[in-house]
Amino acid sequence: MTTETIHQHSGAWVTFTYGSFIASAGMVAIGILFMPIDFWMKGYFAMGVVMLVQSCVTCTKTMRDVHEGRRMHNRIEDARTERLLMSVGKD
Repeated sequence: MTTETIHQHSGAWVTFTYGSFIASAGMVAIGILFMPIDFWMKGYFAMGVVMLVQSCVTCTKTMRDVHEGRRMHNRIEDARTERLLMSVGKD
């Protein structure tokens, strides 16, 4: 059975991604706030942005879960195959 290395993100990368998200969310919020339109239109844009961010997070999590599920399924299949080959080799 092969061993897979698990890659961890560096602290700098994690800080960069959080900072990038906060900066972009702040810039969008400021843009919506200072947009020369009625208050209800600003609220509509803000709701759209919040829903877009939420759906992006949900989509990313789902894609990651599917990928990890496939990896686990493949590892189980590899273990079954290895066990079968070992039992055939003993006979």
